[in-house]
Amino acid sequence: MSGVRKLSFSGSCFLGVLRSGCWGIQAGCPRLTTSAVYSENHLSCTPQIKLWVFREYRIMWSRSYGMTSACFNTMKSYRYPWTRLYSTQTTVDSSEMKTFLALAHKWWDEQGVYAPLHSMNDLRVPFIRDNLLQTVANHQPGKPLSGMKILDVGCGGGLLTEPLGRLGASVIGIDPVEENIKTAQRHKSFDPVLDKRIEYRACSLEEIVEETAETFDGVVASEVVEHVIDLETFIQCCYQVLKPGGSLFITTINKTQLSYALGIVFSEQIAGIVPKGTHTWEKFVSPEKLESILESNGLSVRTVVGMLYNPFSGYWHWIENTSLNYAAHAVKQEQPAPAEFVLEGETEELHAKASTSPVVREEPQN
Repeated sequence: MSGVRKLSFSGSCFLGVLRSGCWGIQAGCPRLTTSAVYSENHLSCTPQIKLWVFREYRIMWSRSYGMTSACFNTMKSYRYPWTRLYSTQTTVDSSEMKTFLALAHKWWDEQGVYAPLHSMNDLRVPFIRDNLLQTVANHQPGKPLSGMKILDVGCGGGLLTEPLGRLGASVIGIDPVEENIKTAQRHKSFDPVLDKRIEYRACSLEEIVEETAETFDGVVASEVVEHVIDLETFIQCCYQVLKPGGSLFITTINKTQLSYALGIVFSEQIAGIVPKGTHTWEKFVSPEKLESILESNGLSVRTVVGMLYNPFSGYWHWIENTSLNYAAHAVKQEQPAPAEFVLEGETEELHAKASTSPVVREEPQN
């Protein structure tokens, strides 16, 4: 659970390779320059530059004493967590929206198809509350989450949004299905206190990334990630809207044979606990894969714990086994310095050394 530290360490080693390559193995590299002259407190360079090509890493390092630049071709496809995402990418599966649209009026039927989600609040609300309270020294009795901002992604009819609002948090609930948002707004309007604390929007997560960057103390994606079409983009969006040190909470379904047998065959096709077609087994994600995606996108995983639903009692329980449902809590790490700032610092150091160096002339080699 130390993906950020691993990334920073590997990045440092990578730059170390570059340094050693540039300063230590000049004799074995093609030499394309002939001369450079330094005088005290003055730098003058001929148009020629020294060039070393590292074929093994596919990197071209071009150096003159007035310029340092690097091109990291092997890292071109990597998206740093601090890189902004734009709305051209989407995580919403339009085919799944149709399923939830047909059920939009059933969210608040505690004995209906969403009964397991009503019951899940007995676990997920304390899970979110207790982990958020670890970040504050004091809290207000009766409203422990007062002053905190939470984003509930895929809020549906507001089943989890409302309990978090009652704990004192300012909550924004978003859902791409407009009928779900209408149901949620209608229900919260019956409580004047919640009406002030909760805001609902019919949109996807990626649509609000830029306007809400580093806004939230907590982001909740409960029973959501198994429905998105691009999990990594979704996690990157969660990272960007969180404040540094903010928490991401996820509940989802593991991708195992047991989850297929019970989560789809039994729950959907036999017992009818959830409507047919609600889940797609191929979209289920294992804790290991989820943890890997979280860690590689700047989120340090703190907790992964199993959950079990008893369809006969209608209650959920915490368990150690994560082969069916599980909950995860991850924390946004501080941003490491991008590589270009490291290189810029080395350039400044190079200039400082050049300004105090004695006159040196390098003759061309035949």
